[in-house]
Amino acid sequence: MKRTLGFFGAGKMAEGIVQAVAAAGTFELKDVTMAETYPPRAKEMAKRYGVKTTPDAALVAKGASAIFLAVKPQDVAALAAQVKPLLTPKTLIVSIVAGKSLATLRRMFGAKVRIVRVMPNLALRAKEGMCAICPAKNATKADVKLVASILGAAGQTAILKEKDFDAVTALSGSGPAFFAYMEEAMAEGGVKLGLKPDVARLLAEQTMLGTAAYLRQSGAELGAFIDGVATKGGTTAAGMDVMRASDFKKVVAATLAAAARRSAELGR
Repeated sequence: MKRTLGFFGAGKMAEGIVQAVAAAGTFELKDVTMAETYPPRAKEMAKRYGVKTTPDAALVAKGASAIFLAVKPQDVAALAAQVKPLLTPKTLIVSIVAGKSLATLRRMFGAKVRIVRVMPNLALRAKEGMCAICPAKNATKADVKLVASILGAAGQTAILKEKDFDAVTALSGSGPAFFAYMEEAMAEGGVKLGLKPDVARLLAEQTMLGTAAYLRQSGAELGAFIDGVATKGGTTAAGMDVMRASDFKKVVAATLAAAARRSAELGR
């Protein structure tokens, strides 16, 4: 029997996963059906990727063996009420919904449904995503392998305990926006020093990209790397003196804590 893949929702994150599906080759895109109620978005996804689209989530629930749950947290309850009677023990739900715990999802969709919870980030769309994976007790090793193979085609994956998911949501889930804010700050600082905006952004962006790539490839300890670049009496040391004298790390920690708290609130 041919395997089919479904989506509840067709937003930006769902699109990133569709791109991962294409890269992984686990499913053919013609065997993917996305339930999307906004017609222009449905038409866009069908045209761009060759997937099937429908406004009716029930059709996806009936026909797909694995389904990515990719709707807004506030929309999950209504969706679950609609599709719960159609789901079977053969159905695998892969939730990327922030804050919705496995226990909550099991109450909503039914204990018979196999569930894997995932916290992805938007970097999936650049094939550099970071996805944390946590299976429910009734999910099989094959379920986890399937999810990891799809998401691993667009970045890195890690199998984690659910207790870590609020922190994961804050650090890697929300993290792209925080990194972009840092890049924006660096680019704006460059403009104040006389650089053109497009040049400042290029310098900031490539510096962040290159540094991350070097650290990943080298495995360098972060503190030692910083000290190695910030030679005594040099330009980097002068800048680091300002950063270290500020509340920068406290602000970052508070930012992550606020995001983690909100993740926990959404799960209630």
